[in-house]
Amino acid sequence: MVCPFDRAQALEQRQRDQAIAAQLARARSTGPSLTHCEDCDCEIPPARRALGGKTRCVPCQTTFERGLRR
Repeated sequence: MVCPFDRAQALEQRQRDQAIAAQLARARSTGPSLTHCEDCDCEIPPARRALGGKTRCVPCQTTFERGLRR
């Protein structure tokens, strides 16, 4: 007989794997990133620019996304 905790853990792992796969399958921004934020004109860090299609620094992007949720 299989332990209920083992089954629950296996289910949780499958759901986690599916969520990760769904995020990876989403369309990603393409094209070059801006060197400076379109909102505050601060430099966008090179590591963030390397992701492609970035137009805002992290604080401005966070503010932008919070505004969309309200």
